[in-house]
Amino acid sequence: MNALSLEQVFKQYGEKTAVNGISFDVEQGEIYGLLGANGAGKTTTMRMVLGLIYPDSGKIRYNGKAYSKEQLRGLGYLPEERGLYPKVIVSEQIIYLAQLRGMSKRDADQNLKRWLDRFGVPEYYGKKVEELSKGNQQKIQFIASVIHKPGIVIMDEAFSGLDPVNVELLKSTVKELRDSGTSILFSTHRMEHVEELCRNITILHRSNPVLQGNLKAIKKQFPRERIILATDGDVSGLADIRGVMNVKRHEYGYELLISNEDAGRPVLEQALAQTNVSRFEIMEPTLNEIFIKTVGEKHE
Repeated sequence: MNALSLEQVFKQYGEKTAVNGISFDVEQGEIYGLLGANGAGKTTTMRMVLGLIYPDSGKIRYNGKAYSKEQLRGLGYLPEERGLYPKVIVSEQIIYLAQLRGMSKRDADQNLKRWLDRFGVPEYYGKKVEELSKGNQQKIQFIASVIHKPGIVIMDEAFSGLDPVNVELLKSTVKELRDSGTSILFSTHRMEHVEELCRNITILHRSNPVLQGNLKAIKKQFPRERIILATDGDVSGLADIRGVMNVKRHEYGYELLISNEDAGRPVLEQALAQTNVSRFEIMEPTLNEIFIKTVGEKHE
């Protein structure tokens, strides 16, 4: 049974269709990517999953069950905008929020202390939120979304405002949640994070799902159009090879834009005839490139 299922979900505001028939399933212990430009329908979809607004038609199921207060307690939400009270002590508001989700005060307190230790910031227990940096406020907000051990977590720009070290810390934590069986609906503009964390995705454009499915399978639908060529010395004549559309020089060697993969062999042969080659790879398309092709070609 899937942890979360959306079936032909529609939402309209007056004349504007915000979400137009979206369907997808999130398995238990899966991080599912929900992508789209601003205004595509991601936030409306997440709000419907959270029960903050209701779909005009379609079904949303949580472990096979319809939305209810009982299901609400099993959800966690990390919003893009920080929503904690700046002048309230961290422990007071996190414990209060956990109690709203059905935890006892004692269990919430113990869980909070474990999470603060996990992030290496036990001293934040008695501090006001406004005393923390933006990145550390994001850590506290993350704790608020998972302290009650939800089965389903909705994360909107989870790594916003974090430096690279803390991004890696939070990514590893998200993976631990996934491995423990938590299902995560993950929305971000950072495509490299989706590639690392998500197995399945939906791309929304102007309220419509325009690309869905397994990320590896999706990548196979798009041609490989770049070659990375790392060499010890210069290589001449690359731009003259049939199928090579553009050549960029980098410190490591060359990046080539090709019209088809058949250009790969003559490129490699040309390079080997002139210098040592330490890397040759016909690159699969990045999710960022796929996103631009999918959404950009539909943009008017």
